[in-house]
Amino acid sequence: MMWEEIEQQISRATDTPFTIERRRSVGGGCINSAFRLDGDTASYFVKTNSAEGLEMFAAEAEGLAAMAATGSVRVPRPICRGVSQGQAWLAMEYIEFGCDGAQMAERLGRQLARMHGERAEGFGWHRDNTIGSTPQRNTPSYDDWPDFWREQRLGPQLTLAARNGFGGALQRKGERLMADLDALFEGHRPQPSLLHGDLWGGNRAADAEGNPVIFDPAVYYGDRETDIAMTELFGGFSPAFHAAYNEAWPLDAGYRQRRELYNLYHILNHANLFGGGYAMQAESMMDRLLSAVR
Repeated sequence: MMWEEIEQQISRATDTPFTIERRRSVGGGCINSAFRLDGDTASYFVKTNSAEGLEMFAAEAEGLAAMAATGSVRVPRPICRGVSQGQAWLAMEYIEFGCDGAQMAERLGRQLARMHGERAEGFGWHRDNTIGSTPQRNTPSYDDWPDFWREQRLGPQLTLAARNGFGGALQRKGERLMADLDALFEGHRPQPSLLHGDLWGGNRAADAEGNPVIFDPAVYYGDRETDIAMTELFGGFSPAFHAAYNEAWPLDAGYRQRRELYNLYHILNHANLFGGGYAMQAESMMDRLLSAVR
């Protein structure tokens, strides 16, 4: 049975016997099923998906480990992963969430700035991963951030959008924006910072002691502004968070224009995942960006 194998794997990984005494289904988003496993001395959070999801879980575990290694923001510690009875699974530390507030938001702003201080030689990552359930390419680029954003972020989303039936004006505007992309980065030369990569309000919380926790990453090295831009896309991050981040590491001039460009990636991804009005929103964003470079 899958749950017996998970018990055994957790026991081996932690070098401590673990037996499931209670299993509860919990919120895991729209991609995975998720469960809380309680034993007599420990609890774990387990995500499951089809067997093909193992690589997605492997990338998530490596991303969590990379963020944890910075000693900045708390993340769930990955324990082990595997495939059993046609189901891929990922076991992590279970973190009891508590109430957040202004102090937690300020801590998160400072801690995220510290995490962004983790640098690499180039943009990208040592492996591909996913943004939601969409494949995300991370082939390293050592000196050209605009090209990375063009070829590995906007380009693949536009190609996928065409396959999903979003052609016409969206593709025409996308092609023009890709051609003019360098103009939006004039004078901006970011260093490769370690990014969460999918930092919306649903991927952050506070633990029982009020410490910030971030999870469900799409990690890579890139412009730190991409993380900050997403915190402004769907809400969930207070002015206290942004003030604390800017005090720790002020954003560069021109951020507000680049914010639109960075969030376009996520809106295109939402169009590809969910359809609806996201394609129209993406077109409106493209119009504003194209106006800025005319």
